[in-house]
Amino acid sequence: MENNKITKYLSVVELAKMLGVSRVAVFKRIKKGQIFAEKIGRSYFIPAADAEGIVSGAAPKELTQEQKEIVKRAVEKVVKEYGETLRLLGKE
Repeated sequence: MENNKITKYLSVVELAKMLGVSRVAVFKRIKKGQIFAEKIGRSYFIPAADAEGIVSGAAPKELTQEQKEIVKRAVEKVVKEYGETLRLLGKE
């Protein structure tokens, strides 16, 4: 992401109005991972660029290579730090 690029966001309430559902329904979809949202302070915001796809019911966008690398590093870190615990939980 470029430093001079400003990302526009929609609030949960704004997206709920666009979808014709309650804000609780939007929160549930965020929690399930169906809608990507960023937590800013105590509130969640949806990138405006994603809103059109969400409203039209389009499939979520694919991760960029950079995003895939970030996820990969995060998973590796968790496995390194909590591998034994995860292994024990998997046995339950």
